Amino acid sequence: MDRKPPRDAQPRPGRRAALRGAATATAFFGAAGLRNAVAQDGTLRVGLVNFPPNMRPLENTGSSQAAIKLMINRGLLAYDAGGNLVPELAQEFAADGPDAYRFALRGNAKFHNGEPVTAEDVKYSFEQITAANSSAFLRSYFAVVDRVEVTGPLTGRYVLKEPSTPFPHLLASYHAPVLSQKSPTGANALPISAGPFRMGTIERGSSIEVERFDGFYKPGRPRAARIRFQAYGDDNLRVSALQAGDVDIIEGVPWQAMDSIEANPRLRLDSTVGPFMNVVFNTQAGPFTNPKLRQAVAWAVNRQDVIRAALYGRGTPLSGLPMPEAYARSSFADPFKLDPARAKQLMAEAGVPNGFSCQLLSTSSPLVHQQTAEVLQQNLREVGIDAQLRLHDWTTRVAMGNRGQYDLAIMGSVINWPDPDSLSLFLDGPASYSRSFGFKSERMNAIFAAGRRESDPAKRRAIYDDLQRVAAEECPIVWLALRAQAFGVQAGVKGFRNFPGSLTFYAPISLEEAALG
Repeated sequence: MDRKPPRDAQPRPGRRAALRGAATATAFFGAAGLRNAVAQDGTLRVGLVNFPPNMRPLENTGSSQAAIKLMINRGLLAYDAGGNLVPELAQEFAADGPDAYRFALRGNAKFHNGEPVTAEDVKYSFEQITAANSSAFLRSYFAVVDRVEVTGPLTGRYVLKEPSTPFPHLLASYHAPVLSQKSPTGANALPISAGPFRMGTIERGSSIEVERFDGFYKPGRPRAARIRFQAYGDDNLRVSALQAGDVDIIEGVPWQAMDSIEANPRLRLDSTVGPFMNVVFNTQAGPFTNPKLRQAVAWAVNRQDVIRAALYGRGTPLSGLPMPEAYARSSFADPFKLDPARAKQLMAEAGVPNGFSCQLLSTSSPLVHQQTAEVLQQNLREVGIDAQLRLHDWTTRVAMGNRGQYDLAIMGSVINWPDPDSLSLFLDGPASYSRSFGFKSERMNAIFAAGRRESDPAKRRAIYDDLQRVAAEECPIVWLALRAQAFGVQAGVKGFRNFPGSLTFYAPISLEEAALG
């Protein structure tokens, strides 16, 4: 496969120089010596894409925050390495009629203050998510719950307002952990959690260290004494740190570095395909309140350019919804092709035949966002749209996305659970930087509601075929490409593994099993 980027999007010389510098540093210092030093104090070192804007467990600020949250927190359910739902703090979990689920907690599960995890804590956690002033990412999804009934110290029931087939996936989300009802309150206070590690030292903007919790319910877990999460906002620095032995694992391996990591016998590349790149819009103000102009972007973008320039050949074009495989077969699965003439026709129909200017929001960390934005900027220029690129650090980009301070923006994400209902987070969910600002659709709202109530697989497929048709018409998001997502790992690290497809951002849960060989 040809992985050479288009001429207009060639990597800057500094990027290649940094990678050459990484190899030189490895040879000079000797990675083995560095790894021996790392192993002596039982610390596992993980390189993150960026420093998390906050560590509030119910909010969503990206994959780097998720990696740390998965070490500190635990929910009732989780996913295993095969992508299956499994009990976590729950020992048992099962449907209890068409509109209820019952659970029984593990008797040996403890919070970091040493107290047992109880059904009252489960109820308390639900109340924190659904509180009137809650900023929880999944608040609107938990609105399907009428109440949590406590039936014993370790048992209870979620009683729903209506049947919900995908509801158990909410309880496996790292945005919905079980928190202690004795958690401190206050703007900067972190709640008491029940994960394998507890919060240690924080160097603001640089690193976060978590320390082994000896009361964790799984015998012999976690294996590492502590994990130091180090932020590397520059992709090349993160790769350099791995190659030099300064870190044991890095998330978000940049695509231009995947070949070199695969070829290095001291390293391994653990890759999957599932996340995606896409374009979101401000649909509340500005030019993209008009769906014809959103469709114009969909016809104007060259997805192969995105794959070559930003993903270095490691991706698949995507113009329709990133549906789970069982639901992807639809006549609307691939609604847009590269057709600049069609884009110009839609612009004329929208009253701007001579083009217009707009603000394109992106970030340089991770670099794939910037590279994707540069391709989109060039493609739009060719049809008369002057997209003025605005690059910010990740924290600022998240804040501006949440406030709608853009016309269109580059986004990279993944469906949060392996069910088409998770697409509602992008099309019908709560306000978030990861979805188009201000977008609402009564038709999509009704489709998602029907899909949640339906349990028959064939009928659910028909429902989500209709979703793909409506999404192509209203075009709230322009989808660009499915992408490879990889972790770079020192060969001597045992126990850590990537998770399949869309669950790749849940892979850090396996850090509880990771140790240096």
